Amino acid sequence: MREYLDFEKPLKELEERIAKLVKSKSKKVSVQEAIVKSTEQLANIEREIFANLSPWQHSQIARHPQRPSISDYLEHMTEGFMELHGDRLFGDDRAIIGGFATWKGRSIMAIGHEKGKSLKERMRRNFGMAKPEGYRKALRLMKLAERFNRPIITFIDTPGAYPG
Repeated sequence: MREYLDFEKPLKELEERIAKLVKSKSKKVSVQEAIVKSTEQLANIEREIFANLSPWQHSQIARHPQRPSISDYLEHMTEGFMELHGDRLFGDDRAIIGGFATWKGRSIMAIGHEKGKSLKERMRRNFGMAKPEGYRKALRLMKLAERFNRPIITFIDTPGAYPG
């Protein structure tokens, strides 16, 4: 279920109304017209809200718990992502993911912070806070990309380094 920020409340109400109309599976013309009209109204309100955001609202969006992560971007932007593990010295930091993928027909190296979606996954990934082995892993992957003459796309999304 989507989490809404305080300034997105009008969107929530409209989306719930549209979902209720769609769920009814009614074939009546009036219901179909209501769905189309509500969808257009939703787009207009969304455009209006996001065109006039305050600096704090921009920060809220940037910190939204359901914003896309590197795995979401890789899933939608690339093909054939093959994750590589370990720093070849100590271990594998799950807060950093990286590997080869194909983007726009070209082989690339993608590296980034992964925070996780659920609490269990966030704990496994240390909430996206890399440890020393994560930095060594990223460096190893960058050197590997250099060796194979592949461009590197990085996704930086971290609250900071692990202090422990």
